[in-house]
Amino acid sequence: MQFRSRVIGCGAYLPERILTNAELAQRIDTSDEWIVQRTGIRQRHIAAEGELCSDLARRAAQRALADAGVAGSELDLLILATTTPDNTFPATAAKVQAQLGMTTGCAFDIQAVCSGFVYGLAVADNFIKAGQARSAMVIGAETFSRILDWQDRGTCVLFGDGAGAVVLRAAPLEGPHDRGILSTHLHSDGRDYKMLYVDGGPSSTQTAGVVHMDGREVFRNAVNRLAEAVDEALLANRLSAADIDWLVPHQANRRIIDSMGKKLGLDGRKVVVTIDRHANTSAASIPLALAEAAGDGRIQPGHLVLMEAMGGGLTWGASLVRW
Repeated sequence: MQFRSRVIGCGAYLPERILTNAELAQRIDTSDEWIVQRTGIRQRHIAAEGELCSDLARRAAQRALADAGVAGSELDLLILATTTPDNTFPATAAKVQAQLGMTTGCAFDIQAVCSGFVYGLAVADNFIKAGQARSAMVIGAETFSRILDWQDRGTCVLFGDGAGAVVLRAAPLEGPHDRGILSTHLHSDGRDYKMLYVDGGPSSTQTAGVVHMDGREVFRNAVNRLAEAVDEALLANRLSAADIDWLVPHQANRRIIDSMGKKLGLDGRKVVVTIDRHANTSAASIPLALAEAAGDGRIQPGHLVLMEAMGGGLTWGASLVRW
């Protein structure tokens, strides 16, 4: 029997502390107008002192489990997409696994920066299709504030902390209109490694380092490569942009989000946007946006949802889901 991965629950968590553009303008040479005009960001959430990536991930996961009506002990796969793990090793996913009461199956981290959630979704979907998992949790969680140079206005204004999660369950594949993940499409190009990176790591400097980015080149590549991944997803499923009910993009820059919406010919009301309140939460941005749009009733069963992201590596990808 063939199986499809069905999304049965979503959850999200944002730290209590909110850092506004006005507060940032008191620290560095910037302004609310400058940040909003270039990025669309008005505020971001910042993890409290002592609040770890695993804490954010756990809270989002618990809410996703509650939404799905599933106990942690029922999971047999947990994937945590993060660039900011608690420790070099073991995987932060293993800590979250224990906190959720999951004692069977496997848990591991993956690292594809801002594309991490789409990568995690692809891995979990393939586990389910292969019959190696019946229920899976995919989490995107980041404490990006810990790897920022707070004097560099080109990067520190862009990012925030948060976590989002989805629960997947195997469902028999019966026809083309079944609800679930229709396809995932992943890409990377290591030639652009230095376009967006952190100058640290246990093998090189033995420090965490801080974010460095060539913003102009990242923007140029994002629009082109995301468009290619979206076209690939639509072609693979013999669909057109007109069939899409919701675009849930990685929340990196409002101009990139708007460009993708226009390329698809989508009404702006069909694009889920959270960047103004969340900023760029890297691997957490798509599941945070999903949880919001599903929770407030915008995304309904049967809707066709397109997700896309690009991150350091460079990595990029898309996923098409019938909700």
